[in-house]
Amino acid sequence: MKKCTKSLLTTIGLAGGAVGGLWIGTKLTSEQDIRDIKPYFRHRSPYILAHRGGMGLAPEHTAAAFNKSAEFGVDGFEIDIRMTKDEEIVVFHDAYVDRTSNGAGRISELTLDELKELDFGYHFRDAEGSHPYRGSNEAKIMTLRELIKKYPDMLINIDIKDDPNTYEGSLIPSLLYRLIDETDVSNRVLITSFYDDQIDRFRLYSGEDIALGAGEDQVRNAYLAYASGFGHLFNPKADTLQMPAKHNNIPLDKEGFIEYLQSLNVAVGYWVINEMDQMDELIQKGAHTIVTDYPDISSHLLKQRY
Repeated sequence: MKKCTKSLLTTIGLAGGAVGGLWIGTKLTSEQDIRDIKPYFRHRSPYILAHRGGMGLAPEHTAAAFNKSAEFGVDGFEIDIRMTKDEEIVVFHDAYVDRTSNGAGRISELTLDELKELDFGYHFRDAEGSHPYRGSNEAKIMTLRELIKKYPDMLINIDIKDDPNTYEGSLIPSLLYRLIDETDVSNRVLITSFYDDQIDRFRLYSGEDIALGAGEDQVRNAYLAYASGFGHLFNPKADTLQMPAKHNNIPLDKEGFIEYLQSLNVAVGYWVINEMDQMDELIQKGAHTIVTDYPDISSHLLKQRY
């Protein structure tokens, strides 16, 4: 038994030595990229972004929500986009209109005119359980162009929702870049997606001129590099990582992880944060961006403690 134990310890020691040698070798030979800070990130932090315009206060992705959130002094909006049948970019999360409107059908199979006829305040309930926005002109679908023009001072975090393997998904990165170029808002938009492919496609048009977020794969790679001790091998392709505070019981809000990303000039954002104490804790740890459904709570926090 003693012989087996000694053999096992020797094996572990050799393996550890190999890993140590690999770490030293890669540390000496690797050259890590530090991101240039884009204009989007040159304002005072922390940023407070209203999730889907502030869906806790008014119907998501409608002027009703955007207007109310603006009253609470948010820095900008976190929104989702999809492409319509007639190739317009609308501000919308779901693939279908059923959950949030009095209509039915897939966004990509409806024209903008058809979508404009729907009531997107139909299902929204306030704290008392009533429907204050049914029939409201503020509860209509908006195009991204309309949003950009209506709120000229707001930062806009744009999440591409269409699957890259669909027709609309294949077309939307180029349409989005063209719209940003036409409206001259490259300094106040951030482009992201759960699909790394969509971010890569958009980058083909924008190069490094527009701030980019990270898809799920890049967030995973960043955390694995940090947690394994091989953080020097990770070269970020994004200007920000926006993520939940915890994923599959893995805490993504560790102060060390935040500091590691900051050392690469990668801004750290968290969604969807709706409790004041958690907002405060994340800001104290160094979070750059807080995405929330309730801008009234974030406004109270900032006035009270900051």
